[in-house]
Amino acid sequence: ICSIICNRCINKPITMACTLDRTNPLGGLPPKHCMGGGYTPVFTDRLLLEEALLFCKTQLEDNLKENVNLVRVSAPLFVTRASGFNDNLNGTERPATFEPRDFPGVHLEVPFSLAKWKRWALHYYKVEAGRGIVTDFRGLRCDDDVDFTHSLYVDQFDWEKHIKQEDRNVEYLKTTVLAIYKALYDTEQAVCKKYGIEPYLPEELTFATSDDMIKEHPHATPKERENILCKKHKAVFFIGIGGMKEDGQLRHDGRAPDYDDWVTERPDGGHGLNGDLLLWNPILKQSFEISSMGIRVNPEVLLKQLDLCNVPERKQFVWHKMLLDGTLPQTIGGGIGQSRTCQFLLRACHIGEVQHGWYNPKEVDILKKDGINLLGLGEFDADPSAKSS
Repeated sequence: ICSIICNRCINKPITMACTLDRTNPLGGLPPKHCMGGGYTPVFTDRLLLEEALLFCKTQLEDNLKENVNLVRVSAPLFVTRASGFNDNLNGTERPATFEPRDFPGVHLEVPFSLAKWKRWALHYYKVEAGRGIVTDFRGLRCDDDVDFTHSLYVDQFDWEKHIKQEDRNVEYLKTTVLAIYKALYDTEQAVCKKYGIEPYLPEELTFATSDDMIKEHPHATPKERENILCKKHKAVFFIGIGGMKEDGQLRHDGRAPDYDDWVTERPDGGHGLNGDLLLWNPILKQSFEISSMGIRVNPEVLLKQLDLCNVPERKQFVWHKMLLDGTLPQTIGGGIGQSRTCQFLLRACHIGEVQHGWYNPKEVDILKKDGINLLGLGEFDADPSAKSS
């Protein structure tokens, strides 16, 4: 178990399941087969595209609420740094931070996600076990990759469900995942019927573990292992995200120590009660992450993961104290990328086609010449929304 730690503990480069080629100054472009006329957008009418985007999001939210027993609640755009409510992702990213004009010294942060806030919200709204909440979350990730599947702007359905202590097991995780996948599958069926798109998702979801895939493909990178799985099965839930292998490399991808449980041993001998929902993208011809989720830490697991990641000082934050003293309930939760899902459902090769974001201006120009127009960008010779002085 000592080898299962997070990024904060190491000082050498690590390999994560990412798509951006940092050695290429134009590494954010879609795969070569999508360029030079190899890709034709489904939508050319911008207003029809906007209608389709709303339809995708509304259908998915409604299906999630029904399948997982969730109720929609409002959510904050920023939280205080001192609260410890911000999600730390991999533990290394910088939050977008500001001070209110009349309150110098007060640091407010735009959340990366609402992983911690949602758990507090279940307590705040007095949500009973077996029921949960979902939010229309908007955030900023200043240190995220900026490429054809990643943006600085994050929009996702952040959801969290109150569970019982006895539900903290891999079977409950799988049952919840199947309910979420059914919501996605039904959404694709509705979208394809309405807009004349060929459905792609299989009815059945495949489960796999990072531990088994490492044994089967020990020399493959995390992204290569995802591609192997998704190309074969089309839709996969990949269990066991976070922590390290004995060689000091990430077992698969990074996770912060204080939301998902990535150390609990499962009956199959692997570790972690979390995972990623991955699809094979027929346009990009690679694995495509739609959602990250998991059973959350209980007090015992929180202390263990904080120690493994060498951040025991987080125990002094308000949120962590509430978890450790039993105020916060046991939960399962995750985030489902809205723009990422729309990119898949509407068969777009770049996330900027379905989201107003910011991307490398040189890449925006190349894409436009190829007939791939990103929302709101590339409209002027000196584009004020793509460049800064």
